[in-house]
Order: sequence, then C-alpha cells, then structure tokens
Amino acid sequence: MRNAGASIDPPTDPFAAIPLPAPPESGGKAGKRGKRGAAEQRSETSDQADDGDRKLPPGVSPDIFGGLDSPSESAGGADSGGGSKLPPVPLPPQPWPTSGPPERRHPVPLSAPVTGAMEGDPAFSGGAPVQIQMPDPPPRRRGRGPLLTIVCLLILLALAYLGPAVYMSGAILPGTTVAGVDLGGLTVTQAAERLREGLDERSKEEIAVRALSVPYEIKPERAGLELDVVGTIEHAPSGFPDPIEVWRGLTGTTVLEPEIAVDSARLLEAVEDLAKKIDRPVREGEIRYSGVRPRVVEPRDGTALEQNAAAEAIKDAYLSEQDGPVQLPITVVRPKIDKKEFKEAAAMARAAVAAPITLSTGARRARLMPSVLAANLTFEPGESGGLDPVFNAKAALAAVESRLVDPAKAPVEAGYDIVNGKPKLTPGKPGLGVDADELAAAVEKVVQQGGSRTIRVSLVEVEPRVGAAEVRKLGIKEKISEFTTQHPCCAPRVTNIHAIADILDGHLVKPGETFSLNETVGRRDTARGFVPAPQITAGRLVNEVGGGISQFVTTMYNAVFYAGLKDVRHTPHEFYISRYPAGRESTVSFPQPDFQWQNDSDHGVLIKTGYTSTSITVSFWGTKRYDTIKAVATEPHSYTDFTRETDDKPGCIPMTGQRGFTIEVTRVFFNGGKEVKRDAPVRTVYRPETDLTCGPAPTETPRPNSGR
Repeated sequence: MRNAGASIDPPTDPFAAIPLPAPPESGGKAGKRGKRGAAEQRSETSDQADDGDRKLPPGVSPDIFGGLDSPSESAGGADSGGGSKLPPVPLPPQPWPTSGPPERRHPVPLSAPVTGAMEGDPAFSGGAPVQIQMPDPPPRRRGRGPLLTIVCLLILLALAYLGPAVYMSGAILPGTTVAGVDLGGLTVTQAAERLREGLDERSKEEIAVRALSVPYEIKPERAGLELDVVGTIEHAPSGFPDPIEVWRGLTGTTVLEPEIAVDSARLLEAVEDLAKKIDRPVREGEIRYSGVRPRVVEPRDGTALEQNAAAEAIKDAYLSEQDGPVQLPITVVRPKIDKKEFKEAAAMARAAVAAPITLSTGARRARLMPSVLAANLTFEPGESGGLDPVFNAKAALAAVESRLVDPAKAPVEAGYDIVNGKPKLTPGKPGLGVDADELAAAVEKVVQQGGSRTIRVSLVEVEPRVGAAEVRKLGIKEKISEFTTQHPCCAPRVTNIHAIADILDGHLVKPGETFSLNETVGRRDTARGFVPAPQITAGRLVNEVGGGISQFVTTMYNAVFYAGLKDVRHTPHEFYISRYPAGRESTVSFPQPDFQWQNDSDHGVLIKTGYTSTSITVSFWGTKRYDTIKAVATEPHSYTDFTRETDDKPGCIPMTGQRGFTIEVTRVFFNGGKEVKRDAPVRTVYRPETDLTCGPAPTETPRPNSGR
C-alpha cells in the first residue's frame, strides 16, 4: 500500500542520506519486484562497500528493502511462496538530518508514525508501517543583543562617572559654600585662606540679642567665640568623590555650617555680665512704718536670665544668617506672698501701733511707745501662707531695759578703759536682764491676736554681750581716729549730746558688724536724761526730746571717715550749719533717718567719748590700716538763694537766711606717703535756709491818696 498524498518534503526520500545494505546473492522477492531505480541505487551502494562490511543502519529492518531473506523464508515457512509477512519491528527514533554546516545542524525530532510505502521507493512496497521517533528540540538560545547593550551602557556610565571624578579629585567638591563663601574646586589650603578672608569682618560683628524687649549686643571676642577654620574645612567633601558627590558637584550645591571654637569660661562670664543687666530680683512685699503709719510695699515679680540656655543661643547665633536679634530665655520669679495677703497685714500693722505696750516686772514698769514698736516690728511670710509679725525685742529693750532692771544687778560688758593713753582690758560679768525671746513672742501674740497690751516680763541671768576672752582677741591696741566739734555752752541741746555720749562710751563693734545708732541707743526719752531741744524738721527748727544729738552724730561720722571704715548710711542736714565741715556731717531722728557704718576691718573697734561744756570728742581704738586719710573737697558751687518768711504761730524759732550750695568730698587713703586708694566723691546738696521772723507779719503803710 502506498502512502496517500504527496511525498514528504523535505527531503523526498527520508532515507536518502542513509546508506542501504547490498542485496543478497540468492535473490529475493525484492529483486524481482523492485523497480529499476531501486536496483540502480542498490548497485551504487554495493560498489562502495565490501560484501563483508554490508550492514544496515541501526534500527532498520532488512525487510524494508526487500532484498534480504527473512528467517521464515530460509526455513521454508508459509510465506515463502509470496504470502503475507509479519509487521516489521519498529525502528528506534532517528534524527532527521538537516542541510547546512555540521556545526549549525540541529536534529529535528519526528514523533509521528509513517505507514505504507513511499512512492518510487521499493523499500516501502510491502506496506509495512514505519515509525520515526524524533528527539525533543533543544532549548532555544537567548539572543546576545540585550546583554551587549547592557555592557555598553555600563561602560558609558563608568566613563561618565570616572571622568568628572578624576577632574574633581584632590579639591573641595564644586558648589560647596560656607556662610555664603564659595570653596568649590579649591585645595584645602586655598579654601582655608578664602574662608578666613571671606568671614573676617563678619566674625567680628557684635551678636544682637534681646531680653524683655530690651536689645543688647555681645562682642564675640569678649564671649570667647571665633571661627574654627580648620574644623570647618574638615567637614567639606574632598578627595576622590563617590558617584553621588559627582552628581551633586555637577548639578547642585553643598551648604556647610561654619564650625565655631568656644571658650566656655569666657562665654559664661559674658552671659553672667549680661544677666546683671537683665535680672531683676523678685521683690517680696513688706510693710514699712513711716513714723507710726504703716505703708505697704507691694510684691513684684522678678526675672532671671536662663544662663545656660542663653549661652547656647548666643553660640548658635554667631555667624548664623538668621534675621533679627536672638531672643534670650527669661524665667519669671514669683513672690512668696501675693498682694491680697499684704492688704490684710496692713490692718494688723495699724492696730499694732495704735497704743503703747506696757512692760512690767512687778515693782518696775516701762512702756514701749508706738514709735519703738514701729521701729522694731516687721511682717514676714508665715508657715500658713500669710504674713506673721516679727518683733526685735533686743533692739526695743535697749531703750527701756534699764528701767526694768536694777543697775546694780545688770550685767557688765567686758571692754577697755583708756589709762595713760593706752587701752586696758576690763572684764565683764553676768547679771539680770529681760528675757528677750519671751518678750518677742508675747508682743507678736498681741499684734496678731489682740488682747491686753500689758505684758509681764521675766528677768533671767544673762551674759555680757562680749566676754573678756573675746575682747582680748579683737586687736584693740591703738587709736585709729579721733574727731572733735565745738558748740556753745549750756544750751539744752548740750545735755542731749552728753547723754548720748555716755550711752555709747565703751561700746565695742566686732569685725564685720554694722553699727546702727537708732538700734543701739533707741528712742531718746527723758527717762535716760534727754530733754527737749531744737532740731530741724521739714526745713524748720522745732523742739523735740533729744534735739541736738546730730552734733554727736556728725562728730562720729568724721571719726568713721578718718578711721577708714565703711559708711553705710548717713543723711546730711537739709541746710548747711557752719559749725560742721561742709559735706561731712549727718543728722538722725527716730526711727528714721538712721546713721549706720560697718567695721570692715579684721579687728574690733572700741568707741570712746569725751566732752566739755563747749565740745564733744569721739575716738576710735583698734588696729590702724592706713597711715593717713585725707578729705579732698571741691569749692562750694551751684548756689541757690534763700527766701524770707514770717511765722506768728506759738513755738516759732527764728532762723537766719543763708544760700544753699553743692559740694563734693573725696576720701583719699595713704600708706608710706603714697596714695593707695580713694573713694568715689560724695556729693552733698544743701537747700537754702529760710530767713524766718517769728511774730505778726508787718503791715504795709498805706500810700497817700493822690486824688486820682
């Protein structure tokens, strides 16, 4: 049976490339039935091979060629006479050769069975089915085009990076700026020089700051701030750049902040100086007495510069490009007691001095006058949150304790007597005194809760304020200053001068202690020998108990001046009094104004007083610190004219008119004949003294009628 349809193409004969075996010598059915073309083919094949080498290709049955004897034929089987044969054994899959060079050939698998004989091919005349198994196709190779493209692209990118990178290497990356100074493309040395030149003026500009809406300026040098050129350049990108840096150098900029060198000690010192200008201490409210009238000083918030944060803000602002001054951080400090509490305490303060408080020891009695209470009564924040009264009993007793204690039983203070011009130690001894702590508690209870204003005090044994051993260590060995003023004899004021001189004679002031005349002497009263005498009040002479003691105070002020001790508070007279040195005098009243000075030496100061009917002398004993102290005064200047007045009221004291003026006095210190220091000048401005006439005002004489 022949294969239907056209022959397979290509090739027409699928076995044309396979050499066929030579026909057998005995001849067979194939030789008889074969066509001439097949015989010629076999003949050509047989000419190319020996009979002994005649073999079929692997897997090809001899029956397909018709020229080989099968075993059945040689055995004389049923088919030997031309009957039907068994189907041939299937061939194993064979590759289908393709045309072309050997290295480009690819076997093509044939898996479909082929049945019947091909036209013109005697091998297929028997009609036996033929199966050709073709192998699976090999995996298809990918094309090399995309890979080559990628390699080329990578080479181009490498060249695009390496070219600029080599050009940029060894210098600072292009586009690099510091505070507006372009450093791109420069070497490190060149960049450092340009940075110094570019920021030289700017680095010296003052830093503008602001606190509580007040502007201030800080010099960088004073604050220990300067440009760190080396530290800044170290942060600049240089060397061989990476791809990102190359891209940034070609397309963008690199902005660096300048590095700052900071001297922390100098910066904090500058901030502390600034804080002195900015800080405002919190003002705790208080109640002060003006005479016996309480006056409330309301509390006020304080402010404090946050110094550590301010230092950081100033450092950050240096060489920065921010607009406007730097706002410094400020803390508000609140007072402990608010205004409401002081309003309530003011009512308490008024009631406290509404009447005297009487002290009693049984047979002896003394009164604390409202003025004494006012001078020694304060109000402080209490544990409950309000204001509690605090009474200084020791100071208040200075004026009245002698009335409550028998002088023979009172303690004797250790001190010095001056014998033959030298100080001699006198030991003290204990005695009886008022229990000051108990008295303070009792007065505070009366002020806070009210009730009886008579207090029974206790007498206890008290030690002298200063013992002999302590006095001996004070270094009192020589006179350090002395001053004397003159006065007319026998006036009432002289009695008062002598009374206060007796009270203060032998008083010791310890090193560092501040002497207060009003606290030490107390209110001047008749019980201790003071009498009414003229004193200046509101520009007029009026009679007051203790009047005239300003001459003693002026004498002591000059002793302080020439001893080189510190003047704490003094108040000149309203107008100049010719018996005192101009610009070196002071007045007092009780409770204010007071006269205070401080023993700022390392040794004690002993006060000694002496007087005659026409003079008063105050001398200080201790250890000298200066050879000489001089007063340098300007000429009086800036004169102001006086006015004339007439007063017909009772108690009028006439006054002689004189001009007012201004004068400055400077204290100069010498050691070894050389000036060692001088105080700031003390300016005194005297008002003109009114020319006062006591009596009725003169009447004007009527002018004669002119007839007009």
